[in-house]
Amino acid sequence: MFYHLKGVVTDLLPGMAVVECGGVGYGVTASTYTLSQLRAGTEAKLYISESVREDAFDLYGFKTLAEKRCFELMLTVSGVGPKAAISILSVCSPDALYMAVLSGNEKMLTAAPGIGKKIAQRILLELKDKLGGEVSEFASSVESPAASLDGDRSKLADANAALAALGYSGAECAAALKGVDMSLPLEEIIRAALRGMVR
Repeated sequence: MFYHLKGVVTDLLPGMAVVECGGVGYGVTASTYTLSQLRAGTEAKLYISESVREDAFDLYGFKTLAEKRCFELMLTVSGVGPKAAISILSVCSPDALYMAVLSGNEKMLTAAPGIGKKIAQRILLELKDKLGGEVSEFASSVESPAASLDGDRSKLADANAALAALGYSGAECAAALKGVDMSLPLEEIIRAALRGMVR
């Protein structure tokens, strides 16, 4: 199983990058966002998701683990294949997709080529519980009586940990949480930070 590829980007093609590792050029399908971060002739690291069928063995590459996670979550939705998932990630960053699902923003998904209203509604319906559950479950696991005694500082640390678990860097977490009202419940703090990232 491939986890990531690290090598020189030899070619950038429509919807695909060729990454050379050990003398072998791997064709990796990627979103517009990931492709925009790559430069031909320079080294890159892409996190990989594989799709193996009888007649094909395809590699999908992502600049961040958060983007890979979104891709694989979308594949759990009935009727959504790799092509549709890549199309959506080409118009939505991971945090924008997260907020679209939580807020039921169908238009953001239908902005992706090949994504109709029915597929968008199915994605919103099937992913809302999964994504919302991840935040709720994490919030429940980090909240405790001892944590509550520490007040705002404890909530800030817990929110940082929750955002980090969703794939964001320390700097991204700090910027997103700046100015958020720490008197809110932990889950609301996390949602407010994610909304800030979208903006």
